Amino acid sequence: RLNAMNCPDSSSERITRLATLKDVDALASLENQCFTSDQISRRQFRWMITRANAQLNVCIQKEELLAYVLVLFHKGTSLARLYSLAVSPLHRGSGLGQQLLQEAEHMAEAHQCVYLRLEVDPRNVSAVALYERNGFRLFGTVEDYYQDHGDALRYQKRILNTPPLISQPVPYYEQTLDFTCGPASLIMAMRALEPSLQADRTLEVQLWREATTIYMTSGHGGCSPHGLALAAHRRGFHARLMLNDSGPLFLDGVRRTDKKAVLELVHADFVAQIAKTDIDMSHAGFDTDSLVTALASGCVPLVLISSWRFNDNKAPHWVVLVAADDNFVYLHDPDVDAQLSKAPGDTQSVPVRIADFERMIYFGQSRMQAALCLSQPVAE
Repeated sequence: RLNAMNCPDSSSERITRLATLKDVDALASLENQCFTSDQISRRQFRWMITRANAQLNVCIQKEELLAYVLVLFHKGTSLARLYSLAVSPLHRGSGLGQQLLQEAEHMAEAHQCVYLRLEVDPRNVSAVALYERNGFRLFGTVEDYYQDHGDALRYQKRILNTPPLISQPVPYYEQTLDFTCGPASLIMAMRALEPSLQADRTLEVQLWREATTIYMTSGHGGCSPHGLALAAHRRGFHARLMLNDSGPLFLDGVRRTDKKAVLELVHADFVAQIAKTDIDMSHAGFDTDSLVTALASGCVPLVLISSWRFNDNKAPHWVVLVAADDNFVYLHDPDVDAQLSKAPGDTQSVPVRIADFERMIYFGQSRMQAALCLSQPVAE
């Protein structure tokens, strides 16, 4: 979203400041002037000002609100998203678009974000031109993004100049069910190694059925690393399991003895099946360096993390490690959480500081660790 044009700024009376609740009426009025659909409501503006992990700046001249810029930040990551930028129709051509775009970059820099990302309507030629003049690069598209079913272009600009030293081209796949982060991550890893693989919901559910542990704390069961490794092996990939415990996973979160018995039964069956394959399995645990080393060797690591640092939800969650440098790892997160104002562009190659990632790779009171490194089988 952007409704502004670039022009030299000729006014010294304009001030830019943080928005307050007193600005909500003026913000809603400006929104109605600038956009005919996909409008931010008064309630959403209040949320952005008071509770969201965001920064909303307004440009004021003689008590008139001329423009605003809204940038979102996502917990646990070093990623910023330019969510919306609007300039009053009466003040376009005055350089406010350029000025507020630079404000957005400064916000991202102040939060030590690696990327500033955005979505823009390809029909908004002036906005696309403004972004490209300012160094934003196209990195994807999303179909049926806007309320009128129009597509969006995804742009990003690198704010911190530390490009990844190691990377794997991994196609992104978004999970379609709350409990299929494991299958979605496995699909991404398999497609990185075999691009012709057909990725769809049928495969996603099939993988879940093969890899699920049946029970978890509530609802549908999640997928164990053992089950995912077997599912990958059946499709011709080489799998290496990295664990720090040889027993069944997730037992700490299950109270009922009958559920625990099923988990133990499924785990024992998975282990027995693995013993008949060439799947490598280690119980020594791992750290970020070992995962990055696996990535550098051509493997694609799936990592079980605690999602607490992303969304305050203490749940196990599978992600894919796709790149790394001296300060950050970059993750494909299959969960696009709209409740956290996330778009698919916010979950691809997500930069996470290594120190934060080191804390994510342990789950629960037992500090369980699990990773699955996928590769092509070695030709005999």
